[in-house]
Amino acid sequence: MTSTESEAQTQNKTEAPTQKMTNNEPGPTLAPAHLRRLVLTGFMGAGKSTIGRLLAARLAWSFLDLDAHLEARTGATIPQLFERHGEAHFRRLESSALASALGRDHTVLALGGGTPEELTNRLLLEQTPATLTIFLDAPFPTLFDRCILQDIARPVLADPVAAQLRFQKRHPLYRRLANLTIDTADLTADQTIDALLLSLTQNKT
Repeated sequence: MTSTESEAQTQNKTEAPTQKMTNNEPGPTLAPAHLRRLVLTGFMGAGKSTIGRLLAARLAWSFLDLDAHLEARTGATIPQLFERHGEAHFRRLESSALASALGRDHTVLALGGGTPEELTNRLLLEQTPATLTIFLDAPFPTLFDRCILQDIARPVLADPVAAQLRFQKRHPLYRRLANLTIDTADLTADQTIDALLLSLTQNKT
């Protein structure tokens, strides 16, 4: 296949990621054939959205942020949904959005930090065929510092002690749910993606 044909096929994908490869970059990395979606999980500051977009670009897949998907489906922001309906109703809406997102092929999906707390969501992730869940792990101080440096002003960060307790509650769920765990504490975004793709190809996960 010529480079012109390859570029034409990339441009014709209806759900191509927004970040395009330049002519000087290599072609897309091939994901294991048995996988149709990769799901990124982890606490805030883990880099799920950043890694997700870059990973989707490497694979020539589409990227979907679950929070953004939920907001688009409801016409309201996450804080508005919490305020109007409370957390219990929000989690039901989130589960419905997750089921919808898992119906997409060739997609990298970034979950909300609290998504794995719900048993319904964990069952959806575990029982959806051709789906691999990846935990982007790092110690709480590292994640907290990343949020501060990136000026991520989220209400939960206003109380660092409460935020750490929430992290400690969720961490075992992230690890138990994951098919693959990547320790990102000392890795750049590109290094994280390289480590992730290497694990996929070596382990045939």
